[in-house]
Amino acid sequence: MPYGMYYSWWDPTYFLVVIGAVICMIASARVNTTFNKYSKYRSMSGMTGAQAAERILNAAGIYDVQVLHISGNLTDHYDPRNKTLSLSDSVYNSTSVAAVGVAAHECGHAIQHQKNYAPLTIRGALVPVANIGSTLAWPLILIGLLFSRGTGSFLITLGIIFFSAAVLFQIVTLPVEFNASMRAQKLLEQTGILGADELRYTGKVLRAAALTYVASAAAAILQLLRLVILFGGRSRDD
Repeated sequence: MPYGMYYSWWDPTYFLVVIGAVICMIASARVNTTFNKYSKYRSMSGMTGAQAAERILNAAGIYDVQVLHISGNLTDHYDPRNKTLSLSDSVYNSTSVAAVGVAAHECGHAIQHQKNYAPLTIRGALVPVANIGSTLAWPLILIGLLFSRGTGSFLITLGIIFFSAAVLFQIVTLPVEFNASMRAQKLLEQTGILGADELRYTGKVLRAAALTYVASAAAAILQLLRLVILFGGRSRDD
C-alpha cells in the first residue's frame, strides 16, 4: 500500500508551519520598518554606505575587496569567492545611519574572511550541501509518499536528512551574522564614522536585521520538527 495512504494533507502539525511563517513575516516587517525609519537620519560624517565600506576595509588592512553597487533593496552581501562587497540601491549612495550600518555589517563579513573566522568557514563549506538538501528534500519526501512503507520510509528519511542539512546551514549562519554586526559596531566607533547617538540608531537596524536570520532558523527548525513528528514514528515501525 502506498505510503501516502497513511498521510493526511491536513493535520495539527500545520500549525508549526504557520507559526514559522508568522515569525518570518514579523521579522521581515520589523527590519523594513526599522531600516526605513533610520534611513531618514543622515550621518554627521556625510559618508555614503560605499565610502564607509571603503574606509572600514582600509582601516582593517583590507585592500583587495571590491565594493560594488547592485540593484534591489537590502540585497547587500559579501562574496568570499571573489572578494566583492555588494551594496544595494538603498545603501550604496545613501548617507543615512541605516545605510552606513548595513555597509559596515558587510565589512564585518569581509574581516571574518580575512581572519578565517571558523563559523564563516563552516558555513561556506555547508553551502553546497545546504543547496542540495533544500532542492532534493521535498521531492524525495513527496515521492516517498507514493511508495509502500519500506521504500517510502527510506526515501522520506533521506528527504528529512537532506532537509536537516539546510536547517544546519541556517543555524550556523546565526553566529556569523551576529558576529558581523558586533564587528560593525566596533568598527564604526573606532573609525569615527558615526557618533554615539548614531551608533545607537545603527544598533537598532542591525539587531532588527539579525532577527530575520533568527526567524528563518526558527521556521526551518519548526518545519523539521513537523517532518519528524509526521514520519519519525512510522519509520521505526517498518
